[in-house]
Formats: sequence, structure tokens, C-alpha cells
Amino acid sequence: MTRDLSRLIRPRSIAVVGGGAWCVEVIRQTEKTGFDGAIWPVHPKSSDVAGRQAYPSIGALPAPPDATFIGINRHATIPVVKELAACAAGGAVCFASGFSEAAEEDISGIDLQADLVAAAGDMPILGPNCYGLINALDGATIWPDQHGCTRVDSGVAILTQSSNIAINLTNQQRGLPIAYVATCGNMAQLNQADIASALLDDARVTALGLHIEGFTNLRSWEALAAKAQDKGVPVVVLKVGASDEAQAATVSHTASLAGSDAGAAALITRLGFARVRDLPVFLETLKLLHFNGPLSAPTIASISCSGGEASLMADTALNSGLTFPPLSDAQLTRLGDILGPMVALANPLDYHTYIWRDVATMAKAWSAMMTPDIGLTFSVVDYPPENRADWDCATEAAIKAHKSTGRPLAVVASLPELLPPDVTQSLIEGGVVPMHGLREAISAAAATTQISAPDTAPLALVSAEPPQTPQVLTEREAKTALAAHGLDTPRSVAVTSTDNLAEAAQRLSPPLVLKGQGIAHKTEAGAVKLRLTTADLPAAAHAMPTDSFLIEEMIDDAVVELLIGVNRDPAHGFVLTLAAGGTLTEVLSDSASLLVPASPATIRAALTSLKIAPLLTGYRGAPPANIDAILHAIDRLQAYVLANHDSLQEAEINPLICTPTRAVAADALIRKDKS
Repeated sequence: MTRDLSRLIRPRSIAVVGGGAWCVEVIRQTEKTGFDGAIWPVHPKSSDVAGRQAYPSIGALPAPPDATFIGINRHATIPVVKELAACAAGGAVCFASGFSEAAEEDISGIDLQADLVAAAGDMPILGPNCYGLINALDGATIWPDQHGCTRVDSGVAILTQSSNIAINLTNQQRGLPIAYVATCGNMAQLNQADIASALLDDARVTALGLHIEGFTNLRSWEALAAKAQDKGVPVVVLKVGASDEAQAATVSHTASLAGSDAGAAALITRLGFARVRDLPVFLETLKLLHFNGPLSAPTIASISCSGGEASLMADTALNSGLTFPPLSDAQLTRLGDILGPMVALANPLDYHTYIWRDVATMAKAWSAMMTPDIGLTFSVVDYPPENRADWDCATEAAIKAHKSTGRPLAVVASLPELLPPDVTQSLIEGGVVPMHGLREAISAAAATTQISAPDTAPLALVSAEPPQTPQVLTEREAKTALAAHGLDTPRSVAVTSTDNLAEAAQRLSPPLVLKGQGIAHKTEAGAVKLRLTTADLPAAAHAMPTDSFLIEEMIDDAVVELLIGVNRDPAHGFVLTLAAGGTLTEVLSDSASLLVPASPATIRAALTSLKIAPLLTGYRGAPPANIDAILHAIDRLQAYVLANHDSLQEAEINPLICTPTRAVAADALIRKDKS
């Protein structure tokens, strides 16, 4: 069901139910932000709340309220919600705690939450156990505590599950215009994607920031990604918390590579969102997106009057995905004319202090660095807390350089506290992005390059409950199942006795591989022997701890070995892991994770991201692997997964032996419900 949140988040009337300190603060904050709509306190015994006439009940209000803050206990909240829904109110914030989040202490909280959802019906509610929302565009502050938001004409929207984190974010001093802050608490009725989608309906929202503890209802997240793409609003995610569900007990190598966060990371990438790891970078990324948008290219330039700062910038950007393009001949000539022979010209550029205080010359030098191929230029400036007038030239030069080139420019303080609020505001008014901290600025710039169009193929969803009786198929059973979906497997024969090994292998061409069946990790158990002749088989079998064997033709022209595996992840779908394979899989820890179904282009890009990628294309004269055969093998594994999604727990091919002509599933493991 799609609920209309427009009245709740952009109200013309606000009711406040309750008379305690929290409710008084809602009224005070709403008045403070200049809300020009109606504010209606509701209290059954008091005629006055916070200096305003109080109404004895919802039914006594002049009209159904657009938004209501319910600041009473959990048991009393439910009938109020029911009354609001019955009178066609626009929505409510349920402040009370003691619902599902307190189930360990009071099991009745789960039933109370279900009763709350039933009482609301079609009417949207935020929470319970949440602060509510701040609309700084219209001054509607349905919020029971302090905050740092001020009225803005446009800005970013921030949505978080944590009310305390929301308070902290509103008090940022980084020059970020915040249009909306919303908290969702228990998400009894609306998940984050639903709320975020409603915020996107306001054209004044320039970027969306989401603090996420876990994903629910993946289809709503796919819809949000499509909507954000359609409206041109970039999305930044700070994902925290590792789901225990994703740490399913497995017998494969895939799980140890994927880890609990792989599904979330793959989902965020698939949705086309940027991911950051901490709150400062979260804010700086949103700021950069608001004032500039995503970088047009992953290329940056840096200018500073210190070689130390130039080195710090270079080191900070290392492994970020951003590059410093070398200066062109034209730039070298122009900068040489401006800076003279005493300055070593490079990117990052240390322009020394010869031109300090000469605003026009500083602006010319900086403009020379801001070429069309540069996604963002940084000017590193730390402003002292006293006697700052001598640094005004840097502010003026930055604004002048931006205006003369039309290219994006950020002034970044290496220490976040050394970019004062008044300088921040001056830079913003001049079209320059103020950024706080080298690491934060570089990380934010890199994050914007992650933003892309979402994958439009629907995710393969899984039920929350795993298969009831999962069993591990034998290698032969697994390979037979995969071969039926088009996987290339070695010619083989299964034998259940050591007596007729040589006879059974007569139709196979040496060299041969002998494997003991029924053993999860064969190499560690000594249950794999390579490069055997028919005559070698009995002795090799005698040393293995099993009486069941698989004899295969050996693939001996391998270019590289890969692991391709799929894990069932209840929170995110099926996680497809691509990794360096063979016996050193965990040692190399070289992997990439996607979600099923993944397109050939996405898979190809993931393979390219692996450290062993050079081996795929022919390393130091070695022949290249057949990439098309590898893509076909991965596609066929996905086909098997989709055909068995109701029963499959995990499927893994390790190694997938990649040759100049083939991609062969040399070993396979499948765990599924065989019932």
C-alpha cells in the first residue's frame, strides 16, 4: 500500500496531544522556526498548553489536523491514533517507546505495536519510539527537543532511525543547508524507503542522506532508487550494523569472503547510491552534492601554499579512486608565467607564498589548475582563530577563480575547526564549496563518483526463513545439477569402490584427478590427487578417508582460477561473490560481491576490480582467459539459483578453471532443501 505523506511532512495545521515538557517543546520549536499554520494543543484537563488554547479532544479540533505529535504513554497512544485515522487526519508522530523495541523486557510491546498499526489503518505514522520530523523549508517542526535547523529555501533531506543522531546532525556547523530531518524509530508501518520517497516529492530537496541500520522490503528500495534517478536527486547512505542473518552457518569459502556486510554493500551499489562510513563524511558528501552535484570525473587538483599540505593531499587521496592528472604543457606554460621559476609545477601544486595577498595573481594561478577535465579543485586553507584578515585574500581568490572559470572549487581546511562559520558563509555566497577536513573532503568527493543509475532488473528475493532441511549435495550431484543449466564441467565417472577404479577410468583421458566424495574441504583432508595415470588411481584412493570417489579429466591449461558462489541472505537476496579461487581463496581475500541477478556488464566490471584481473587479460605474455566463457559460467550459475530460489541455501564453484578457451567448474558445492 502506498500512503500519502504529503500532509504529514508539509502540514498547514499541527496538533500536539499531551501537556508534558516534550509537548511544550514541540510547540516552542514550531513557533521558533516561524511556522505560519495552525498549532492546536490537545489536553483533556488543561485549557492552556504553552500559552495556547488547548482542546479537550481530537474531535473538538476546528478541523482534522494535517500532522499530529502524540506525546503520551504507549497505551494511550493507540486510541488517539485510531481517532485521528477515523477523522481523516494527515498523519502522526508516535513519540512513546515501549513497543517492539522493548520486547526483550516486555513481550507485550510486540502486540501493542501490532495494535498501533491496526489503529492507524491507511493514515501514515512515524515511529513509534521516534522524535518525528523537521521541515525547515516551511517551518513545520514536529520535534520535541533542541535542534540546529534554520529556515532554508532548499537543501538536503536527512532520514535516520536514531533520534539522537538526528539531533547531532542538525547542529552541524559546516554550512550544510538542511531542508528536512526525519526519524523513523521502529518503522512499525512505514519503512525508510517509503518515507524517503515522500521527501523526494518536494522539488526543493537537492540530495537525500540516509542513516540505515537495516533494509526491509527491497521492492520499496528499488522503487526509491528509480524515483531518485528520475528526479535527479543523489542519495548518500551511511549503513551501520552487521546483520547476524547474513552470517549463516555455511560450509563454503564464499561465506567467509562475503561476510555480513557484503549483501548491504552490493545492494547500495545496485541502487546507485553512494556509501560513506562516518558522520563527518556523510555531511561533507551531502554538502558537496547540494552545492555542486556529483563530480563530473574522478579527477581532482589541489593548490596550497605549503609542500606539506600538497603531500598530505596526495597521500589522503591514495586508494580513494580519485586521481591527480599531470599538468598539461599549456598549464605548465601559464603557471610558469604566473608563479615564476622558483615554483616546482605539479598537481598537487605548492604555489609557495610569493603571490600571497595578491588576489588577482592568486586567482589566475588557481584558475590555471581548474581545467575542464578536472572534476573538483581543492584550495587548502586553514584560517587562524585570530588576526584572520591576512587570510581574506585566499577567500577572495577562490571566489574570483570560480567565477572566472565556472569550474567547481572547494576550499578545504586540513583541520575541520579551522574553517570559521563566517568564512564558510562567504564561500557559499561566492559559489565555492567550503569543506572541513582533508580526509572528509577527499572521501566526500570520491563518494559522489559512486552515484549512478540503478540496476532496473528486479532483485531475486528470498523468504526470511531458510530451507528447513538443508543438505549438502555430493560433488557429482552438484555438478550434474549445474551442468543441466549449461555449466561446463570436466568429463568424469563416479566409483563407490577401490576395486574397479582403473576399469572405470578407461574412457577418460589422462592426466586424471581423483577426489574423495562426501568431504566438504577435500584439499585439507588429503582427498584430492592431481595428475594421475590410470595405474596411479588405486594407491591414491587407498590414502583417502572415504570409499566413494570421483575420477575426472584434469584441466591442465589454466590461466587463472576463480571462485563464483552465491549465498542466501534474508536481508538482501542472493549475494553473488566473485573471487580469486583455488586453495588460496581466504589467503588472498580478493573478492567482489553483487546481487542476483547481475548483468554481464556489472559482472565484467566486478571481475576487472579484482586484484587478479591482470591474469584474466594475459599477464606478462601469458595467454588471456576466455572472458566470454567466464561470463557464461556465471550466468549459468545465476540461472540455477533463480530456478531453485525457494530451496537453495548456497551454491559455489571453486575453482572455476579459466583457460584460453573454456571456463570449467572443477569443483562444486550446493546446499539446499532436498525435501
